[in-house]
Amino acid sequence: MRAVRLNPSFVSTVLLIRYGELALKSPPVRREFETALRRNLLAQFLAAGVACRVRSDRGHLYAEVDHPEAAARVACRVFGVTSVSPAEEIPTDRAGIRERLLGMAKELLGPGQSFAIRARRTGRHDFTSQELAAELGAAVLERWPELGLRVDLDDPDRELSVEVRGPRTYLYVERRAGPGGLPLGVAGPVVALVDGPRGGLGAYLMMKRGCRCALVAAGASGAPMAEVLARFDPAVLRRSAEPEAADSTLEAVAGDARAEAVVLPIAVDEFPSARARWGDRPVFSPTVGLSEEEIELRWRAIEELAA
Repeated sequence: MRAVRLNPSFVSTVLLIRYGELALKSPPVRREFETALRRNLLAQFLAAGVACRVRSDRGHLYAEVDHPEAAARVACRVFGVTSVSPAEEIPTDRAGIRERLLGMAKELLGPGQSFAIRARRTGRHDFTSQELAAELGAAVLERWPELGLRVDLDDPDRELSVEVRGPRTYLYVERRAGPGGLPLGVAGPVVALVDGPRGGLGAYLMMKRGCRCALVAAGASGAPMAEVLARFDPAVLRRSAEPEAADSTLEAVAGDARAEAVVLPIAVDEFPSARARWGDRPVFSPTVGLSEEEIELRWRAIEELAA
């Protein structure tokens, strides 16, 4: 994943991929986690048949893609990614930024609409973020006075975002939420019983904390829920089991996956018997404090993210 050298006059479509808590880690840990994130991102693109080139700087990954819509959906299924923006990349030149933003505004803004320019800047430049936002907002108002456009920084009809990062600038109009959390593989492997929404959500929450999670799908809803979870990890190990054979299948899969813990959809009062069954292997139930309504709501959000 080498850095890509771009032609200074080249305008390209990229995905601006952000990550959150990874940037707060110590430098050695951050490098390890960023490497895992890039590896997982490329694995997802490969599994989806999406061609890309990936490069990075502190706090962002950049993916040059031919099909940004499809690529954005894929990137939003990678744990560690907090948000994704399909963006246009241009050289950092104030006149060039202004003209390209006016082109975007022409396509997006209609009569009487309100808008906001969100500008951010990293590096050394002869302008501040506030100065750039004010300049661009004034340019939009001056270009189409007949439309009756107005600036609304609190609740605009449209937002146009500009991120200046050193010699390159990125313009975009949306942020798509990713799952956040930590990249898969930075924590130990586990095996999870998925026999309903509680089990599915429990497995998802362990994956979100960096655990590769082998899945044992049991019951009528187990298989489709495991299918949803597999969208977040193309290499996931999955097995099916009849409900009465779930424990023995979990034991077998735990050995195959070298699982360090078992994830079960159980209540607090079931922990003693579960721990007795699994001996020294830790037992987790991440959804133990959630109501059925909360679980259903969270699982629907996961299904939407996986779509």
